[in-house]
Amino acid sequence: MSITILGIESSCDDTGAAVFRDGFILSNKIANQEVHKSFGGVVPELASRAHQQNIIPVVDRAIREAGIAKTDIDGVAFTRGPGLMGALLVGSSFAKSFALALKKPLIEVNHLQAHILSLFLRKPGDTKKKPEFPFLCLLVSGGHTQLVIVKDYLIMEIIGQTIDDASGEAFDKCAKVMGLPYPGGPLIDKYAASGNPDAFSFPKPQINGLDFSFSGVKTAFLYFLRDHLKNDANFIEENKYDICASIQHSIVDILVDKLISASKQTGIKEIAIAGGVSANTGLRNRILEESVHHKWEVHIPEFQFSTDNAAMISITGYYKYIQELFTDQSVTPFARYRP
Repeated sequence: MSITILGIESSCDDTGAAVFRDGFILSNKIANQEVHKSFGGVVPELASRAHQQNIIPVVDRAIREAGIAKTDIDGVAFTRGPGLMGALLVGSSFAKSFALALKKPLIEVNHLQAHILSLFLRKPGDTKKKPEFPFLCLLVSGGHTQLVIVKDYLIMEIIGQTIDDASGEAFDKCAKVMGLPYPGGPLIDKYAASGNPDAFSFPKPQINGLDFSFSGVKTAFLYFLRDHLKNDANFIEENKYDICASIQHSIVDILVDKLISASKQTGIKEIAIAGGVSANTGLRNRILEESVHHKWEVHIPEFQFSTDNAAMISITGYYKYIQELFTDQSVTPFARYRP
């Protein structure tokens, strides 16, 4: 029996809708919000207002591009959390109303679990190899950094996570103190390609086990710029590429060192990365380099599926639909992470 899932994503500042059918993505549409650039970061109230404007056109485009009718949809999946509460309310309210009108099952999705399942996204005709269970996933995003053992599509175990800031937040905050426009993380990645990663060094946090910490790196970076700017007001502009390459190298080092430790402790050599920071070329290249030394089988999502998107919501909804893991109209979003 064919199963068609409509996925809706609204956890932050991107409004997404996608259609997934029988293992393949039929459409994946996203509306970005340019309004936040002038504020240097996402403004929650403005984000929720933009979602209200975007969600109906985005869903309409996703259904049209998929070449289906609304009545062909078997289930409606939506991001329940974590994320910005106002933004989540827009997506969940629309999903609840849409499912109710169609008399179709409603499926709640954990945004972080969906990032991991983005590794299984395929378009018709795509024969790219899928991860084999169990695999070890480094989940890196603007709000979360975790090491997860993925035992099955919906069975996952967190074995390490950040005790303070996320890696994506560290990238964005370092970019901000450099005066780079929002979003700054991708700009650091861009400029790092032309810089020397060994030009400057920053201290590594000494955290036991498999947990992460990035607050100390951010603080060290802030003091580093402050001290150099006292002597040279043009220090950042004159050394922009080397600064970006050096801070990226430091953050990637922290991530990869923990990933290597986790692989050794678990014995798992099936390795994956997911989440917005998995789009970082420095991280991708480093993990591919380490895979040769450690004999890893590495899986990395396509760039379009690394950042927030509805395709990952729809595929998660698909596997929950198969197990009849539905929710009802009383469901409410959650802003903070829930295991």
